[in-house]
Amino acid sequence: MKGIVFTTFNDMVENRIGISCWESLLEKVKPASGGIYTAVEDFPDEELVAMLGHLSSMTGKPVDELLTSFGQYLFHALATKHPVFVTDKTDLFEFLKSIDGVIHKEVEKLYESPNLPEITCEQASARVLLLNYRSPRRLCHLADGLIRGAAKQFNTEVLVSHDLCMHDGNDHCAFRIQKVDERNI
Repeated sequence: MKGIVFTTFNDMVENRIGISCWESLLEKVKPASGGIYTAVEDFPDEELVAMLGHLSSMTGKPVDELLTSFGQYLFHALATKHPVFVTDKTDLFEFLKSIDGVIHKEVEKLYESPNLPEITCEQASARVLLLNYRSPRRLCHLADGLIRGAAKQFNTEVLVSHDLCMHDGNDHCAFRIQKVDERNI
């Protein structure tokens, strides 16, 4: 996994909980990296998974909830670092549909072997987008958070349902993203 994920996770833990929590995570997990992450290097997925498990124990929040929250935080960090991917889009659905064909292609140019998930989208209606996520990492709750972070970026209120999940034995995760019609609230 790319170091930017780890450096952003470090930032989130320190900013939201405190540096002592981050130091405690490093003490408990004892990552091979020593917790010294750089954005462009690769680090073992297991380090993040282990830290999430310990953070769950420390906070009492389920790992899935922590991953979703981290996904939102990560989206903001990535949008700040690479604004071109969000500023050239005018709509949340347009942005989500560009992930695999545009954003992931650019990431592949920047990083060697980025091991990206496969994202496919189908526009079900003007207000509903179906998004399929496939990855051996099975970080669908992180993807959920990234979707929610994108919705916030595009000032779009959405309902997100996770209709199929790889954790339940499916070959992919299916998300239904529905724009909330303010007239129906």
